[in-house]
Amino acid sequence: MSTEKSKRLFEQAKQSIPGGVNSPVRAFKAVGGNPLFIARAEGPYIFDEDGNRYIELINSWGPMVLGHNHPEVKEAVIKAMEGGTSFGAPTAREVEIAELIASMVPSVEKVRMVNSGTEATMSAIRLARGYTGKEKFIKFEGNYHGHGDSFLISAGSGAITMGNPDSPGVTKGTARDTLLAPYNDLEKVKLLVEANKDEIAAMILEPVAGNMGCVLPEPGFLEGLRKICDEEGIVLIFDEVMTGFRLAPGGAQELLGVIPDMTTLGKIIGGGMPVGAYGGRKEIMDFVSPQGPVYQAGTLSGNPIAMAAGMAMLQHLKHHPAVYTRLKTIGETLVNGIHASLDRLGLPYTTNAIGSMYSLFFTERKVKDFGDAQTCDTTLFGRYFNAMLKQGIYLAPSQYESLFLSTALEQEHLDQLLDANETALRSL
Repeated sequence: MSTEKSKRLFEQAKQSIPGGVNSPVRAFKAVGGNPLFIARAEGPYIFDEDGNRYIELINSWGPMVLGHNHPEVKEAVIKAMEGGTSFGAPTAREVEIAELIASMVPSVEKVRMVNSGTEATMSAIRLARGYTGKEKFIKFEGNYHGHGDSFLISAGSGAITMGNPDSPGVTKGTARDTLLAPYNDLEKVKLLVEANKDEIAAMILEPVAGNMGCVLPEPGFLEGLRKICDEEGIVLIFDEVMTGFRLAPGGAQELLGVIPDMTTLGKIIGGGMPVGAYGGRKEIMDFVSPQGPVYQAGTLSGNPIAMAAGMAMLQHLKHHPAVYTRLKTIGETLVNGIHASLDRLGLPYTTNAIGSMYSLFFTERKVKDFGDAQTCDTTLFGRYFNAMLKQGIYLAPSQYESLFLSTALEQEHLDQLLDANETALRSL
């Protein structure tokens, strides 16, 4: 398998793009080697610039739940482009997609469209602060909410301390208002809330985490957070940029039966185009300008091309509920096959899975929080990643990223994936 063209492109890119990539994980630093430059994609496959074909389990980090280049989405985009690419003014489709989102997501009564998941989470936190009149918020270790300053915070020295800036350029003042709690530890959350009584505007988390690998909430955890927020007047925000429309038509909140006050969305909502959104209860959303005092704006928000792609995707998911049955079957087939390989080879590694999201962790521990995930042998994962890549299977180039499945995977693809998985595991 030659990848010479990708190698040349990477060297060329490093001359004009920081690190040669426009998002850090793409650089393959966590797994070694050089990134592949992708030329096109179709169904379950991506094709690199050297002409190699791969079955891939990233699906653009989640949006391609129906597989790449789905004909309904492609047709909608082409048709929308005939009318122009950007207006900077309201369109009928913005109204239609807002109504569609509200009909699907349990927590959403009103919704504001933006251009990315990062914009959505930044705006949601600002709105929660404006609505409550409080300044602090709680985030959870191992949860990722985009690259806004308030979210790039690492843990302090204990449950009741402030966070510390996790990146140069993030000020200590910003970090002071961000409180860190361990995921799946309700007692630590209670201590944190008590230590910052009447100062916390919001609590934001991934209801199913995807950025420390796939990590599920323990029984009672989300319900406990909902109870705390109700008692303390805290706005509960679910970051469903990954899980929204993937785990169920109404996202993880529908599947797990816990309804937040606000929800942030992205990825699938745009059908592959750059789109994000935040929505929630009417009384909170009416604090957004021009209805209310909390300012948020965007020139390309509600872009007609992005709205067309999102409408096509969401309409398909709403009117074809069998998609979720199929995704669950695909996920179970793949994860059960991986378990069978681990048993045959006597390997103690761990898997977490829900619906069409899963992770294989190279650790013997049950992974229920970021500390558990950090016990993984990342060097071993790198070897596994490259062993899979050589067999034409493209995985997320990091141990700490969930994999995402699509309905484009047929039994033949699953068989190929499982054969490659066992070969790769044997090679370790």
